[in-house]
Formats: sequence, C-alpha cells, structure tokens
Amino acid sequence: QVQLVESGGGLVQAGGSLRLSCAASGRTFSNYHMGWFRQAPGKEREFVANIRWSGGITSYADSVKGRFTISRDNAKSTVYLQMNSLKAEDTAVYYCAAKSVFKREYDYWGQGTQVIVSS
Repeated sequence: QVQLVESGGGLVQAGGSLRLSCAASGRTFSNYHMGWFRQAPGKEREFVANIRWSGGITSYADSVKGRFTISRDNAKSTVYLQMNSLKAEDTAVYYCAAKSVFKREYDYWGQGTQVIVSS
C-alpha cells in the first residue's frame, strides 16, 4: 500500500502562485510514477501532469503547459506541483496519484487539496 497526503492548497488571486506537495509513504517511492489530477465542481476528473520514477520525463495537459511544473524528490518521497499564473479555471480539488512502474493505471490516490482562484 502507498499512502498519499496532499497539502498546499488554498485561496489565491488570479495571476498568483501556489505550490502543492504530496508526501508518500508505505512503499519505495522511486518505484512509482506520480501524477497530479484535478476535478472542478460538476466536471470529470482530468489529468494535469505526471512525472516518471526518475524525474527525467514529465508531461502536462495543454491547459497548464508553461504555467505548471511537476517535480519530485525521491529522497523525501514527495512530489510537487508548482502552479504559476493561476486562472479562475484552475479552481478544483487537486489529487496526486501513484502508479507502479509495472502498471498502466494509477493504483493509489490522495484525499485531495482544494485550490480556489479568485478572479
């Protein structure tokens, strides 16, 4: 089992920045690819960004490309999402997720952290 705990959400004005953190425990963190997803009220959960186990390969949704940066510190078993130039449409609950390097689907999910961007 992998336990994931997100933090860093909050209320921010449009154009501002936030950094989300997701602390993992329970298994060897470097055996997992990590991702960030979000779900806005009344909408489906959507992919935001992911990062391979080594940190060398990342990918982003088009809607956040150039504004958000995903990173990880395997020594701290933590993945981060730096969010800059925030927009009202970034308002959502943000979830981190872990996927074994041997699997295609995300196995473990955090409880989520709320981000509200006021315009």
